Amino acid sequence: MMETNKTPRIFGTDGIRGTANRFPMTSDIVLKVGQAMGYILRQQPKRKGSGRTVLIGKDTRISGYMVEQALASGFNSMGVRVHLTGPLPTPGIGFLARNMRADAGIVISASHNAYGDNGIKIFGADGFKIPTEMEKEIEHLIFNEDLNSLLVDPSNIGRTRRIDDAVGRYIVYVKDTFPLHLTLEGLRIVVDCANGASYHVAPLIFEELGAEVIIMGNTPNGYNINDKTGALFPQKTADAVLKYRADLGISLDGDADRVIMIDEKGRIVNGDHILALCAIHMARQNKLPENTVVATQMSNAGLDVCLKKHGIKVVRTDVGDKHVVEEMRKFGYGLGGEQSGHIIHLDHSTTGDGCVAALNVLEVMQQEGKPLSELNEVMLDMPQVLINTRISEKVPFEEIEGYNEMIQAMEKQLGPEGRIFVRYSGTEPLIRVLVEGFNKKMITSQAEEIAKFLQKKLG
Repeated sequence: MMETNKTPRIFGTDGIRGTANRFPMTSDIVLKVGQAMGYILRQQPKRKGSGRTVLIGKDTRISGYMVEQALASGFNSMGVRVHLTGPLPTPGIGFLARNMRADAGIVISASHNAYGDNGIKIFGADGFKIPTEMEKEIEHLIFNEDLNSLLVDPSNIGRTRRIDDAVGRYIVYVKDTFPLHLTLEGLRIVVDCANGASYHVAPLIFEELGAEVIIMGNTPNGYNINDKTGALFPQKTADAVLKYRADLGISLDGDADRVIMIDEKGRIVNGDHILALCAIHMARQNKLPENTVVATQMSNAGLDVCLKKHGIKVVRTDVGDKHVVEEMRKFGYGLGGEQSGHIIHLDHSTTGDGCVAALNVLEVMQQEGKPLSELNEVMLDMPQVLINTRISEKVPFEEIEGYNEMIQAMEKQLGPEGRIFVRYSGTEPLIRVLVEGFNKKMITSQAEEIAKFLQKKLG
């Protein structure tokens, strides 16, 4: 019986994440993560004629080398073979784990965070992120069991080797999601790779489909990932689109599982708008399962208003593309995502994929014969204010004196059209305060008041 109440939690909303060389992203904990996952794989039914094999990919952070070696050692000590792919987008590992018949796929990345952070995302043999139950089992093994007593005999220690064809396999896979009768010839596209995992593959994907590509953020040095570039800083891509008179811009984050796009007028197209225009196009072609889109609590209310006009339902989940995917798989939905740019086309990918999402938008543009600026106008955003506030501890909101009363009073002020959504970040020591409503002055004031109140209580 697992003593989960005594077991520290190291998994958050998207795997394990933290400051490199600080708990839990230290070499000893990472080693144990590899050992725990390796032990779990050993307990699963063995595929005929094969040993246990795990793929490990990473982004371009300097700490990736350290984490990669510790993880590989942990797996090897449990008798698991390791194949290292080098820098590759997170969705690439999800795809390759399934494509290469591996028992699991691991991504070493802190996604959109700065270089000083790192993380671990784990995919199962089916290419989907492992369930919460398995995360808890890993934590239990790390903190409550003697992993050294579970190590294999010397004759069964696993080997680690680098594989060279992972990049090529992923490029072919992504290109195959774009209709064969279409090309990108005649299009000029700005692609910002955030000095991250897609720096090599993304430009090739769009070039090989015929586009003229202007590349940005493709000179990683271990320290510049997400540094004023990529999906968190789309204005840089927007400026380049105008400068080079491009047809659109594609701004990826550090591990390329999210994308923010830019229309030819230099305007930002976020994940909500990408969902809207893709959903409407798919519905017209009778290719949107259940005429439903899955979004999260952070998505703008304008998405619901827009899609309702087209007879499309919006289902909301907790924040995190993992929750979106779980909802999609459970009910057979085909399209989902987040405002931040995680877009999941479940018939193509098992997780958010920035390059696949961008190609789907390009497909809509080609088939509808419209520029991105025109497609983007289908959705009108409700005014929304989002404030991130750094805190030193996380306490259940209902335990904070005066919090519930403050929120209830503000919600009454906003009326039925408005919305307040406050949550702790699952990957950083932050509180995210979101307020929506038609009165921009009121929602700004409310968001600032909530953030100030919580910072004072928890900072």
